Amino acid sequence: MSDISLQISIKEENNHLFKRCIRKLLESTFLLREKDGKLYQFVSRESNRQDISEYLRMIGFDIILEEKTGVCMLIASEEDADTVGLKRANVVTFTTLQYHLLLVLWKVYLENLGYSEGNFVTKGDLIDKIKSYEIQILRPELNAALRLFKKYSLINYNEDDSGEDMKIQLYPSLQFGWDLPQFQTVAGEYLKESEETGTEDEAPASFEDTEEYEEPEGSDDFEEEDE
Repeated sequence: MSDISLQISIKEENNHLFKRCIRKLLESTFLLREKDGKLYQFVSRESNRQDISEYLRMIGFDIILEEKTGVCMLIASEEDADTVGLKRANVVTFTTLQYHLLLVLWKVYLENLGYSEGNFVTKGDLIDKIKSYEIQILRPELNAALRLFKKYSLINYNEDDSGEDMKIQLYPSLQFGWDLPQFQTVAGEYLKESEETGTEDEAPASFEDTEEYEEPEGSDDFEEEDE
């Protein structure tokens, strides 16, 4: 193994932004042009990005910048990609249900592209879309999933709002909410099930190696539990 050395020089006026970028990436994986404007602008400068990459590689990470979508994301560095304990250090394992919700959110995002500035869906419309795919989910589980997706900068919303008129902003980072093999597995199982049943609009089949979801007996979709 080669020696580790760090050779970067951060100007004093950039110290604060440099630290904020590092901490934000480690906390939520993504920096977004439409959400983290100042931080994204800082990291989009090549010299700053090189310094951040150099620093992150010390702990087994790196960053890539998708200028077309305005997404900067934290990834495992190539040199440490196969190192045990580091490869999946910044990967959250979603349940099957959460993966299905990600697919629904990404579909809604694509459907809304180009219609207005920003990409939004109301909670009520999202619930209707979820029902159309026959995905069985209770309201507390939906709320928990939305909070998790917000934490990792996949969506955003005002937590003071709770009704069906609540606006949820969808971010292009949704397409990076899973790695390619995971997405291929979910999509492949869905296509296989569609071919077997002759339908196109059913919910995707279960994702392998993730937690199975079973609807509790006697409960209705999106119904609050009786006190």
